[in-house]
Amino acid sequence: MMSRLLIMGAAVLPVVLGANAAMAAPRGFAVEDLVRLERVGSPALSPDASRVVYTVRSTNMEKNKGNTQLWMLDLRKPNAAPVRLTQGEASSTDPEWSPTGDAVYFLSSRSGSSQVWRQPAGGGDALKVTDLPLDVDNFRLSPTGERIALGLAVFRDCADLPCSKKRIDEMENSKQHGKVYDRLFVRHWDTWADGRNAVLFSAPLDATGRIKGAPVSLSGALDGDVPSKPFGDRDEYRFSPDGKSVIFSVRIAGKTEAWSTNFDLFQVPAEGGAAPRNLTPENPAWDTKPTFSPDGKTLAYLAMSKPGFEADRFQLMMLDLATGKKRKVAASWDRSIADFRFTPDGSAVLATADDVGQHRLFSINVASGKVTPLSDKGYVSAFDVRGDTIVMAQANLSSPAQLFKTTLGATAPVELAQLTQLTQLNAEALKDVRFGQAEQFSFQGANGDTVYGHVMKPWNAVAGVKYPIAFLVHGGPQGSFGNAWSYRWNPQTYAGAGYATVFIDFHGSTGYGQQFTDAISNDWGGKPLVDLKKGLDAAVKKFPWLDRNRSCALGASYGGYMMNWIAGNWSDGFRCLVNHDGVFDTRGMAYSTEELWFTEWENGGTYFDKPASYEKFNPVHFVKNWKTPMLVIQGDLDFRIPTSQGLGTFSALQRRGIESKLVVFPDENHWVLKPANSVQWHHTVNAWLDKHLQPAK
Repeated sequence: MMSRLLIMGAAVLPVVLGANAAMAAPRGFAVEDLVRLERVGSPALSPDASRVVYTVRSTNMEKNKGNTQLWMLDLRKPNAAPVRLTQGEASSTDPEWSPTGDAVYFLSSRSGSSQVWRQPAGGGDALKVTDLPLDVDNFRLSPTGERIALGLAVFRDCADLPCSKKRIDEMENSKQHGKVYDRLFVRHWDTWADGRNAVLFSAPLDATGRIKGAPVSLSGALDGDVPSKPFGDRDEYRFSPDGKSVIFSVRIAGKTEAWSTNFDLFQVPAEGGAAPRNLTPENPAWDTKPTFSPDGKTLAYLAMSKPGFEADRFQLMMLDLATGKKRKVAASWDRSIADFRFTPDGSAVLATADDVGQHRLFSINVASGKVTPLSDKGYVSAFDVRGDTIVMAQANLSSPAQLFKTTLGATAPVELAQLTQLTQLNAEALKDVRFGQAEQFSFQGANGDTVYGHVMKPWNAVAGVKYPIAFLVHGGPQGSFGNAWSYRWNPQTYAGAGYATVFIDFHGSTGYGQQFTDAISNDWGGKPLVDLKKGLDAAVKKFPWLDRNRSCALGASYGGYMMNWIAGNWSDGFRCLVNHDGVFDTRGMAYSTEELWFTEWENGGTYFDKPASYEKFNPVHFVKNWKTPMLVIQGDLDFRIPTSQGLGTFSALQRRGIESKLVVFPDENHWVLKPANSVQWHHTVNAWLDKHLQPAK
């Protein structure tokens, strides 16, 4: 799912890390700061909205991994200190309140495998809810508290969970390692298929909150994964308010799975025993994220309309469960919804969506479809609503996400300064850091369309001085460099190293209407390249502190493709290039990437039917024009853009005698996630920029 990848951003907002962070800052932001930051997420309000539970991820550099724990904040007490709910070396994630608010359920592998646990909200020891022979990958509690839904990876032909466990053990202990396949996916994202599927189960809970009896399969009869792989989660299934049924999203495509985006919604009794019923058979595209209205009479969900296109607009739909009638809500609002919740009275839906360089929270009136923005600038990454209370995790370039509180009915949109800030994470760690200042600008791009971009000054910028440029190109390609915070490609790391940054939301970016997003398909090297050229020119004219003569371009995924395309079609544009996991040969990509629907949509069909479409913007045809030094980086576990693409790029550079380096991470996928690898990545990239852009030392 390429359009969900490598989406990072910029901001124009002040730091929101507390009073200490406002002190005079003697240094810039560094990658060592980035990997050590505490990360907040998953806010969950108690049923009475008096407390919020959330996750905080910290990093252990010695163990080279992160650790996530649960924290709770009492919203009834002004300036209350957060209380840590969970402890230990094993992470605790996915918090969910019990219906009565007396406990919090969560996932943890503290017992040696991933299981569901129940933590009393008032403190005390956690209770083990599940003790299954397999890992619990995700879960959801019934609104009545009487049952729990569980996501498990099993062999569907096994009669019970012990059978799957036995087969897994046999595979691990076997001396025969050959794998046999007769259908795609053979591998997906960073994992080879082993015959297991993600299946949704349910089980009743006893008076103590433990499951009783063996879980019952709800989706195992269907040939599809629930939740979907590799990034599906519990938002893809939901209990009805009375707890009697479950609706889930699943793709049933058989051997066409690798080129199908046809997900449907199925309803099944929560206790099992009946065949799931398809609620959306008429839509051949993506239906997902089912959510019941508070009264249980209406099902809201998200739907795309274009089969085979993963970056189509997600439209809000309403299904009358009594009549089966479906209708679109806010059909004229040209934004794609990422996440949503009903308000407690069911009159509106709160939803997040990209919007002109921001990722905002909106209120959508269910009856009229009227859309009202609730948040202003910044990136709302998660939120919850109970009663009239909204808690959201919001970030911008000057700050990683913090939790904020507001109320329904407040004057909209609510600026950051008007929100009640609940967390002050990283204030001490960043008290001496000065961030680079960012600004959004616009210009006339391809076809005369208005295109937006951002610039950012170095942390120590001085008036009248020009600074070398790191020109960042986002991936996706249906993504955005907006007003957000990233833990992979963060413009502040370049600002902290003394570089100015420029990043453009070229044709194909999200948040500017679906037509703008659609514009990149079948035109990878066309309008986007025009936008990048015009955007850089416009930035240099508008901001005199940008030194155009000292600039390097950097990108990953589609951004990496663009580095290869720039090398052959804008060969005098930059002093150097940085290409991370970029497409080198569109023909090879067509036959080796795992999610074939992506390449087939972007090129108008299969390679064997439309070879000319693939070859039109194929970088391999322009290698003869290459002359710009390039740093090539590849994750060897990247099955989205396989290692052969990076090796092809490096081989072409070496054969042409062009200055080049190749960095391969054997233990990383499409992203660089391990803290030590991230540090190495950033230092390698910065050294490459320094060599080509900074004066000789």
